[in-house]
Parts: sequence; structure tokens; C-alpha cells
Amino acid sequence: MSYQKRLSMLIFLDSAIVLFSIYIGYFILMPYYSSLPIGTLFLSSAVLLISHHIFAFLYRLYQRAWEYASVNELLAIVVAVSYSIVATGIVQAIFMGTVYTRVLVITWMLHMILIGGSRFSWRVIRDSYRPKQEDKERALIVGAGAAGTMLVRQMLRSNESDMKVVAFVDDDRNKQRLDVLGVPVKGRIEDIPALVNELEIDRVIIAIPSMGKQQVQKVYEQCSKTTAKTQIMPMIEDIVSGKVSINNFREVQVEDLLGRDPIELDIKSIEKNVSGQTVLVTGAGGSIGSEICRQVCRFTPTRLVLVGHGENSIYLIDQELQRAYGDQIEIVPVIADVQDHDRMMDVMSTFRPNVVYHAAAHKHVPLMEFNPREAVKNNVFGTRNVAEAADAFGVDTFVLVSTDKAVNPTNVMGSTKRIAEMVIQSLDKKSKTKFVAVRFGNVLGSRGSVVPLFKKQIQAGGPVTVTHPEMTRYFMTIPEASRLVLQAGALARGGEVFVLDMGEPVKIVDLARNLIRLSGYTEEEIDIEFLGIRPGEKMFEELLGEKEVHPEPVFPKIFIGKAVLEQEHEVHYLLARFEEFEVEELRRFVLNVANRRENLVVGG
Repeated sequence: MSYQKRLSMLIFLDSAIVLFSIYIGYFILMPYYSSLPIGTLFLSSAVLLISHHIFAFLYRLYQRAWEYASVNELLAIVVAVSYSIVATGIVQAIFMGTVYTRVLVITWMLHMILIGGSRFSWRVIRDSYRPKQEDKERALIVGAGAAGTMLVRQMLRSNESDMKVVAFVDDDRNKQRLDVLGVPVKGRIEDIPALVNELEIDRVIIAIPSMGKQQVQKVYEQCSKTTAKTQIMPMIEDIVSGKVSINNFREVQVEDLLGRDPIELDIKSIEKNVSGQTVLVTGAGGSIGSEICRQVCRFTPTRLVLVGHGENSIYLIDQELQRAYGDQIEIVPVIADVQDHDRMMDVMSTFRPNVVYHAAAHKHVPLMEFNPREAVKNNVFGTRNVAEAADAFGVDTFVLVSTDKAVNPTNVMGSTKRIAEMVIQSLDKKSKTKFVAVRFGNVLGSRGSVVPLFKKQIQAGGPVTVTHPEMTRYFMTIPEASRLVLQAGALARGGEVFVLDMGEPVKIVDLARNLIRLSGYTEEEIDIEFLGIRPGEKMFEELLGEKEVHPEPVFPKIFIGKAVLEQEHEVHYLLARFEEFEVEELRRFVLNVANRRENLVVGG
């Protein structure tokens, strides 16, 4: 129906209701007002009719969508009708010297009932034509707050929704046993398994967009005991801005189950460090390097140099960034091997970067156990080549992407990364360039992470292979790791090792179980098989010892250690005599150098 037709119909309907109300009120009270002049009744009717339409327009009674009427619409009717009655009483007092109170009270009551009934009948008629919900999925909403209420209201309005909301759960004691838009609050989060069975729930929706990771983990632990599908409602900000629909639920992801919230960034310091600068990223085609590039582009550097050895990976990240930022940033793809000292010098000389993020490395622990020479060439010599080139051409800040496996390393990969830290610490003592390292744990979704492997094994029908039931690791997401690298560059003074407070370590077997459940399977359908610890692996990883860091973080959730380099001559010996080492001798030597002494001490 067009707006003009709708408006005409409502004005006609309201006019009939107003006249009907006042005349019925008059006839009901005729024995009391036998002497009431007919002219007074006509004048009162005219004033009431005119004042009603005036207040109806003022309170937008003709502009509201009455098929979605709620308490706000009811209040608007009460106010508009009351003011029109008061206006009529004032006119009676002025022109007739008296106010016919009884007539006005009855008129007000009839007026209110008929106007309200006519409006709310639209909603009743609409709801009566709503399709039957027997064939819809039954949903349990976690959170009976603003977001949950918004979600239920939207589902009630939409005929196309494929869900029927059966109940809420909420840990707020004050909401227990209440009804929200006709949907009962049946219990708390711990009651989810019982309610899913009792109410035959098909889907559990977490409708607390601001919920922290620990709370999400708590909810998911309860949901995982059931066969119901678990989803999360999008952020309120994204709904309001129109980025997503309120019904655009996303699946719970393994990143949601880390048990801690991601770090926040000091945007201003990073922007100052990166914006308008030339930034160079090595290993730019890798999972970490490519995400560093994406994060860097958010701060609009003048030029971004993508350095990598893999032709295809550099091509892909170059094409992605050209599409997104090519009109704002000069993006330069460079095929180069960090093991080539002359090539690194040439690249630095050509582009003269202000900031270098060195992410190129061999990171696979068991592979590097079998290939220690390649690990040294790439992780140690590669780092030295890039760092010396950065020093030679006046780079302001050099950030080495390191690993928690560099702490008390038991494997070649961790040892070579620790020696790479020593290389840049040695350079930092005599260079104007600020050399720093960033250590973090396993990165979910990176090429060396167990997550892609587990997903492939689940897709193949299992089994999912885990080394040991007690093995634990620290985990973070790829964007989080990349942001930490950028934040370290902004905080750098020279010589530091930055570490993220990663909360509690996660058991690998628990990660495997969560992935199985998130993939829609049970452990009965997908087996977990334990293979034993692989060469070079530790049962537990470390980030920093208690005596190695400041008592307080230098930035929220970021700690810092200051390294004292005491075996510098051994590092130089390795670099000078590398070719003379036999494979086993080389493995023992790098482990020796890395473990001679844990160098990080309290410092700033």
C-alpha cells in the first residue's frame, strides 16, 4: 500500500473513531447531561477531531509501521489521545464556562481502546498469517540482553527466518524465569546440555557479541556436549553499519577457543613508524609475511617492497595488495633469496627502506632436524645478510620474527632462530639501526601449524595424529602475530626481544578435539591417534622465564627482555667456519651455542 493511501485510510479511520467515541460518551451520560446544548457537543467534537489529528501528526501516529507495533507505539497513542482530550477540555472551559468531565473521561477511554485496537490489530493480523514453525530449526539463544532481544525481534518479524527461538540462557540471576518477547529464560550457561536435550534444540546461537574468548570457550565446552550446531551473532557495530545482517551468523572457529582475548594495538605509534615510509618485508609470500604486508598497508606506507624466494607466493600477495591498495601505495614485488648476500645489498641499495620486517625463515622443526645445514643457511646466514644490508643502508628499524622455540632450544630450528637473535643483537651494539626480535608461539593457520594438517586429516575421515596426549603449545592467530610484529617495531629502542603474553598453553589434543567438533564430527567418528614425540620436539614450550622480563608489561600484554650477548665469538666462528662442519657436528654446535647460557635478563 502506498503512503498516500495508507495516510488517507488512517485519517478517515481516526476521524470515525473520534466522533464515535464522543457521541457514544454523550449518549451513555445523557441522563446526567439532559440540558447539554447540541451546539456544545458539535463544538467539542470539532475541537477533539482537529486536536487529535494535530497530535497524531506530532507523535507520528500516521508514519509508524503498525505491523511491528510495540510499547513505544502504545505510549505514543496514550500521549496523543490524552493531549487531544485535554485540548478539548480547555476549549470547553473557555467558551462554555465548564468542563464536561464525565463525557471526556468516557470519550478518552473509548478513544484509547479503539485507536490502540485499530493499530495493534495490524500486528495481530500479520502474526496470524505467519507460516507454521513446526518445520523450522529450534534455536537456543545464549544471552538475554540487548543483542539477544534484537535477534529474537528480527526473527519474529521475518517470515523467511529458518529458525524458531525456543528459549534463552543467561547467567544473570535477575533474568531467570522471565519472558523476553514471549521467549522464556530457561536457565544458565551450565544448563545448555540439559536444555538442548529437553527442548530438542537444533542450534545454539551466542548472542553476546562482546563476549571474551574465555567466555566463548566456556559456552562452547557446554555446547560440545550436545549435537546442536553452535554459531555466533555478528558484532552490533557491524549490524548497525550495514556490513552484515543480524541473521548473518558465523560458525565458532578454533581462534575463538584460545581462552584469551587478542592484543590491542597502539595505532598512533605504529602509524608514526609506518605511515609515509618505505617498508620492506622478507618472506612476504609466507603466511606470516603476507599478513604483515596486509597489516602494514592499513597504515598507508609510501612504498611496500615484497621480498620472497617463491615466485608464485609473491605473485599472489602482490596481486591481492595491488587490487586493494595499488592506487594508494607503491607495491614492488622482488624475487630474491635472503641467502644471497649481494642480492640483499642490491635490494636495500635500490629501495632504501625505513623499516624492515624479516619473516623469511625455515620453521618446520622435524624437517630442520634432518636438514641442519639448510636451517643454518636460511635462518642464520639469511638473517645476517638482511641485517647487514639494513645496517649498511641506514634502515631505521629492523624487526626479526623469532619463535618461542628459541628459548632453551632442543632442536635445530629453535637453535638457529636463537643464533639469529644473537646476530642482530651483535649488530645492534654498533649500528644506528634499531635491531629487535619478536618471539611468539605457534600461529594458527600458518603453513607450519598443526591446524591445516588436522583439517586435512578430518576431511579424509581421520585419524587425527597427535604426538603426545600431554604436549602443550602457545597459540595465536596470524593477524595477532603480525600485529605484534608491527607493535614491536613501533616500541623498538634497540636490542630487545618482545614477547606476547599468550595466556595459558593449550594441549594439542584439546585443539584436535575442538577441530573435530567444529567440523561437525564426534570423536567416535574421527579417531585421534598418538604417534610419539618427533625428533627435536619438546613437551612444553617457553616464552621467557620469570627473571627475564620486566615485572610489568611495556605495553598491554607485551613483555620485553634485554639480551646480554656473551658468546658472540662463537657465533662469528660458526659464520666463518660453516662450510667445514660435518652435518652431525653442525647440529651439536648450533645446539651448544644456543644453549650455552640463556641470555635474557631483566632490562629495558
